[in-house]
Amino acid sequence: MSSVRVIGIVVAIIGAVLLFFGLNSSHSFVDRASETLTGRYTQDTMVYLIVGIVALVGGALTALVGRR
Repeated sequence: MSSVRVIGIVVAIIGAVLLFFGLNSSHSFVDRASETLTGRYTQDTMVYLIVGIVALVGGALTALVGRR
């Protein structure tokens, strides 16, 4: 297995962990109140969700397409 694929797998795992934390924090009392009043999640939760999705997709693509 090449080092590029290993890096892709590690980045995908980190993305999945960040996405998990983002989804858990979106169910907190503060986020629910913020969403109710403003219609959106707090900035911290959005960062976790966006970075998690980007890292998960980017890492998966790197692992799948990385140097064959």
